[in-house]
Amino acid sequence: MANGELDCVMGSFSMTGRENEYRWAGPYLASRQVVAVDPESDIYTLADLKDKVVAVQSTTKPEGILLNRTNENVPQIKELYSFSDRSYLNPALVEGLVDAIAAHESSLLTYEKDYGVTYRILDEPLLEVGLGTAFDINDTRGIDVKLTHAYQEMLADGTMERLVSKYFDDPSPFLNVEGLS
Repeated sequence: MANGELDCVMGSFSMTGRENEYRWAGPYLASRQVVAVDPESDIYTLADLKDKVVAVQSTTKPEGILLNRTNENVPQIKELYSFSDRSYLNPALVEGLVDAIAAHESSLLTYEKDYGVTYRILDEPLLEVGLGTAFDINDTRGIDVKLTHAYQEMLADGTMERLVSKYFDDPSPFLNVEGLS
């Protein structure tokens, strides 16, 4: 961006932790890393993961959160399985090899829809960040301000909800951007 080749970066680009690196438009959606369990599981909160076995895809945010214990609400788990391919997560859960799986919420919801499986996603996320559109920190055109206003209007008038509803039955987790950066 600094060399003028790009006007902006967007598309699942998280604002959190980068607030001072760019001029931001947004957040326009919330992005959550979550834990999913079998609907009959006795795991209802992150605290219930104590001494449990959890599976993740390697090199993902959930792997880093669980390995480095960066979420203070996550207790010490018994074991973490890191698979190179996310397609192993559901079979590991269904076969009882793990007690829970952790991944990006949208990927779990898409998997449920595409393959007819059912998860219970814990209400408490591992991580929740705001998605935004990043402009160079020295960009003075004001596009970030205008686009932020447009995003706010789309959230307020239901446009964003209608768009997200095309992909997810319940768009509400993605629309809760209050307080996110």
